[in-house]
Amino acid sequence: MALQFPTRAERPGRLPHTASLEERSLWPESLYHDPVMERFLGRVIAEDAEFQFYAWDDEREQVVGAGMAVPASWDGGAASLPDAGLDAVVEARFAGGAPEPTVLCALQILIAPEYRGQSLSARMIRRMAEIGRDHGLGTLIAPVRPTLKDRYPLTPMERYSWRRPDGTHFDPWLRTHERLGAEIAKVAPQSTTIPAAVAEWEEWTQMAFPETGAYVIPGALVPVEIDRERDEGLYVEPNVWMVHPAG
Repeated sequence: MALQFPTRAERPGRLPHTASLEERSLWPESLYHDPVMERFLGRVIAEDAEFQFYAWDDEREQVVGAGMAVPASWDGGAASLPDAGLDAVVEARFAGGAPEPTVLCALQILIAPEYRGQSLSARMIRRMAEIGRDHGLGTLIAPVRPTLKDRYPLTPMERYSWRRPDGTHFDPWLRTHERLGAEIAKVAPQSTTIPAAVAEWEEWTQMAFPETGAYVIPGALVPVEIDRERDEGLYVEPNVWMVHPAG
């Protein structure tokens, strides 16, 4: 598999966009309606192009993976990693008077389905960390979205730390990060917050929500809270903060 990992700054406009990866991702539709990312995605791409990269297959001449990250400021203490995880990091990046970045924070990694299970995810993480080091950001932090957590939406994230008999993480995405030296720092209980009208949630999930209450929905890590009286569904997704060793 002959792959290259150029950044968007190195090859702007020369590679196909990643819409096809998003369409075939394991993420639920609702995650593409995070209001924070909707507000700042354009700036992430335009202003931090050197931290966005692709996995490019020379033989097939197509994008088979994409990584997105932004510089962030962190003092090295687990307690100071924001509970609002991904949303907080992105908002802080573009806030006025933001402090000087000290680390690189992963936002997402997408891989084409036919390339999963071939260790590409580990190569993508290594490339992301390398890009950070190239810009003087020696530590990679990540609000990790565990791959299998959607199968256990009623289990609190704080308890989703199960191990296999060999001692490695039960969850494959947490396991991949750990194998590369990352350690769990804490849970980010409100990493992504998505409020939307009930009709939007019904469209995204292809479900009906007849009454107020909590509903388990496809692909979500926790239930969505539906309030019929307020015509609002609120999804607050927890992630797991993991910290990779400084390179």
